[in-house]
Amino acid sequence: MSSEEKRKRHSELTRKYGDSWIWGIYFILLIVSIVESYSASSQIVAGRSVYSPIINQGGFLLLGLGIIVAMSRIKYNNTYLLTGIIPLLWFVSVGGLLYVLVAGKVVNGAARAIYIMGFSVQPAELAKLSVVTMLAFILARSQKNNDVSMWGLIASVVVVAVFGLLMLRDGLTNTALLMGISLSMMVVGGISWRRIILVLVLFCIVGAAGYAIKSHNDSSDSVVQTNQTVGPRAEEKSNVDRTDMRKGRVSKWLHSDSLIYEPVSDDNAQEMFSRMAQAHGGITGVTPGHSRECSRLPLAFSDYIYSIIVEETGLVGGIIVLMLYFALMSRAAIIASRCSRSLPALLIMGMAAMITCQALCHMAINVGAMPVSGQPLPLISKGGTSILVTSVAFGLMICISRSVANGDDRRNNKKNKDNKGDAEIAAEALDEATNPSQYLKNEWK
Repeated sequence: MSSEEKRKRHSELTRKYGDSWIWGIYFILLIVSIVESYSASSQIVAGRSVYSPIINQGGFLLLGLGIIVAMSRIKYNNTYLLTGIIPLLWFVSVGGLLYVLVAGKVVNGAARAIYIMGFSVQPAELAKLSVVTMLAFILARSQKNNDVSMWGLIASVVVVAVFGLLMLRDGLTNTALLMGISLSMMVVGGISWRRIILVLVLFCIVGAAGYAIKSHNDSSDSVVQTNQTVGPRAEEKSNVDRTDMRKGRVSKWLHSDSLIYEPVSDDNAQEMFSRMAQAHGGITGVTPGHSRECSRLPLAFSDYIYSIIVEETGLVGGIIVLMLYFALMSRAAIIASRCSRSLPALLIMGMAAMITCQALCHMAINVGAMPVSGQPLPLISKGGTSILVTSVAFGLMICISRSVANGDDRRNNKKNKDNKGDAEIAAEALDEATNPSQYLKNEWK
């Protein structure tokens, strides 16, 4: 097959199924998820079938694949999607976060989950998806003179502030992650650097105020809890004082060397076993299924699965997984640069930023570059809500890549309002890669 025939074949597949690079990254992460989640689940096998972890993980991954396939056939600028699903997702996320504040179930020492028909749902994961879609909608609608109007800037800050304050009790990591994702979207959205600095100042003010309120509330909760009986059901209470623990984690991270061994205790078990796992892996690893630390490392199947990946596949495997997320971000940027409208560009970049930033945060915690905090590795860590939300993000990216390849986002452009056929428009849309700094236009649909 000649290069021209390969190119035409690739163009045809992209128009039909979406970007092959995104599909490839997704399926590689899928394989890593199945292998490593099973390998790291020795702690939860006791009393169950040895295959129960892989069955549960496989079930969520299969459901996620169905979501991706279904979403890849939906047009990103569907009126019902823009005016119905996005606001609905916003209200569901806010309602879930409010419910967690009042009566949320405790997971890993913090009130962060809602149990529905036996399944655990974490609204914080839905909130990330909601913020990305809301910001994309607002920033696309408020494009003005190669910048964003003031009302668009204010609305964006309000959206992030509302979700950030609601997620503060769950921990600072999710709030900081939310702000990082929103800032990256604002940069892509064309907001000037002067306004970006203003947003940073506003975020700092809102964050400081929220943290002060949170610390006061946690102190009040701790006084109440001292008079409560400590027992097996104490873990079910939603008011859990974690202030001292968070301060201790930050202080320990600031004043300790991640390369120095310390005697293992209840306070540092996660950090020390995580470092042992990575050191044991060396350059090439001990091969999947031969992890030594998976049975000792707390939450090895979720918050610390990257340490098990490094132990079993070594530094080489750890770098490959890291590069997969960077490749996803890079590919999203290439597709965004081919968009003639701001909405698809903001959506695909926002989804990629959400996945990549969360992955980097997880890895940084595992290697000691950030204080200890719970953050799943997208699509790989055990956790149904995280897997499904990540699948929605992949589905939307593939949907947009398919629309761009077919020229759907260019059909209303002046340069395409002639007698060109669909095939010619699709070919131009697939081949043309414009300057990234110029791709944001005023058209938002």
